[in-house]
Amino acid sequence: MNVEEMASRYIFKTERVLRNMIRVQRPTIEEEAVMEVIEEAKRYLEDARFYLERGMSGTSLASVAYAEGLLDSLRMLGLLEFSW
Repeated sequence: MNVEEMASRYIFKTERVLRNMIRVQRPTIEEEAVMEVIEEAKRYLEDARFYLERGMSGTSLASVAYAEGLLDSLRMLGLLEFSW
């Protein structure tokens, strides 16, 4: 899959989620859930390194961008403090 196809696929999936998502009321966020998101971000970073080493820069960029998005989400929710 080339970069253009990847971008189209991600755009389509994101548009679909934004159209169909259901907001869940949840008064608290468990520490375990926060750690799961952090660990997922670490896995995406590992994937990004893996793909970059194999010359798959488009896939690498998508992976690291996803990791950044997960971390940014936690920051925006006030669950992490950092700056880029």
